[in-house]
Amino acid sequence: MRANKARDTGPERRLRSLLHKAGMRYRVSARPLPSLRRTADVVFFTARVAVFVDGCYWHGCPEHYRPARANDQFWRQKIEGNRSRDRETDQLLADAGWIVIRIWEHEDLTKAAERVQGAVHRSLAGSRPSIPALRT
Repeated sequence: MRANKARDTGPERRLRSLLHKAGMRYRVSARPLPSLRRTADVVFFTARVAVFVDGCYWHGCPEHYRPARANDQFWRQKIEGNRSRDRETDQLLADAGWIVIRIWEHEDLTKAAERVQGAVHRSLAGSRPSIPALRT
């Protein structure tokens, strides 16, 4: 498991590159709420937008997740724990007034970057979406 990166994965780097090319500036691997020990992959503090790029295996993608064959009980609990923590994080951030965007690693990152840009622009313009977490 040491080989699995916690930050700067390929999909994260490509998303950040697209956002940077669009002129957007952000923080990488930052805590949106300092009191909460959870880091978002991309954070727009002024707009209060937190972006998470979730791996299909580690976060249990409904489209691509396949259960482990060895030690399945452990991995099932691990993945369910990750999903539960993701839901809790989304709720805590939404309660604090943040917009949470979750992107699967397999998603079209150009469209995902457009979603992020739209959320940041809407937030800065003062109109916040009514849903706490956006995921396609």
